[in-house]
Amino acid sequence: MGCLEIPEISKPAMSDGQWVMGKFSLAPSHITHRPSPITHYIGIAAAILVAMHGSVFAQGTAQTWPTKSLRVVVPFTAASATDTTARVVVERLSSQLGQTFVVENRPGAGGTIGVGVVAKAEPDGYTILVHSSSFTVTPSTYPDTPYNTLRDFAGVTPLANLPNVLVIAPSKGIRSVKELVTAAKAKPNALSYASAGAGSATQLNAERFRLGAGFEAVHVPFKGTPEALTEILTGRVDYYFCPVISVLQFIKEGKLLALAAGSTKRSSALPDVATTLEAGIPNSDYNFWVGMMVPAKTPRDIVDKLYQNTVKALQAPDLKERMAKIGAEPMLMTPKEFDAYIKMEIGTNATLVKAAGIKVN
Repeated sequence: MGCLEIPEISKPAMSDGQWVMGKFSLAPSHITHRPSPITHYIGIAAAILVAMHGSVFAQGTAQTWPTKSLRVVVPFTAASATDTTARVVVERLSSQLGQTFVVENRPGAGGTIGVGVVAKAEPDGYTILVHSSSFTVTPSTYPDTPYNTLRDFAGVTPLANLPNVLVIAPSKGIRSVKELVTAAKAKPNALSYASAGAGSATQLNAERFRLGAGFEAVHVPFKGTPEALTEILTGRVDYYFCPVISVLQFIKEGKLLALAAGSTKRSSALPDVATTLEAGIPNSDYNFWVGMMVPAKTPRDIVDKLYQNTVKALQAPDLKERMAKIGAEPMLMTPKEFDAYIKMEIGTNATLVKAAGIKVN
């Protein structure tokens, strides 16, 4: 290895004194202090080591992470679409990374309670948020949260696109989108619709449908999808734009009727069910996704490693098959792309919330 040349460092000129050990001295100017070359060498070498330490430490962080169990916060109830998706994916991640992933359900307030937990967590890669597209709605419906959706979180990747399906109990005697709209227009506010919470993605899908069709209906919010489905099954609430992952079994058993898919394109799990767009309701589509986020200050190398492992998990043949069976469709993005997508959706949903007059008490 070659030797490092140390250039001579010039000293400021002083007419009546000189710099000695970093301090100005009134000693005669003809007396000079010259630090030895070895002192300069040690100083510069120390500076190089300090500069290198940060990058070496960062690399070491990703190389060793994770060394303990990880917490995955889902801001919705157990058995909800977001919860089910999270559990399927982290089960595979646990196998790949050799650590336990503990799913923690923290529902309430449109998901903001669980999000707040992650916002306050140490940004060390051991606390992960798995949320739905409601993540981009709450900035408009819950403007006073103690966190900032854009500033305090970093996207990892979407885990899946989960089309919502417009379902209704057979006992209602409604067999098509046209019949539903006709009944709703005949008696304004006579029909009710369920959601997984005020300001949730399920409500936004229902509102896009309602606005596109031009009728009035009563919104009945619930704490999560399981509670909403119970009321739909009993007929106490009329219809629900439910994530296909949660309702597929009820449709197959004939306990609920699927009138339409609420997404832009048909669900691969229900290919014979037309979309609301195909049923003639303009601007009624809404894409429900589930994605993974971490606190914004999480080291980028850990974010990248988590992203790479999540993509690997989602592309595994057995997991792809499991996801397809529950109606979950691929929606992969890089962390940078996901951040941009979240920012875009926040703006789009703000417009919808205003148009629909959605208010959260």
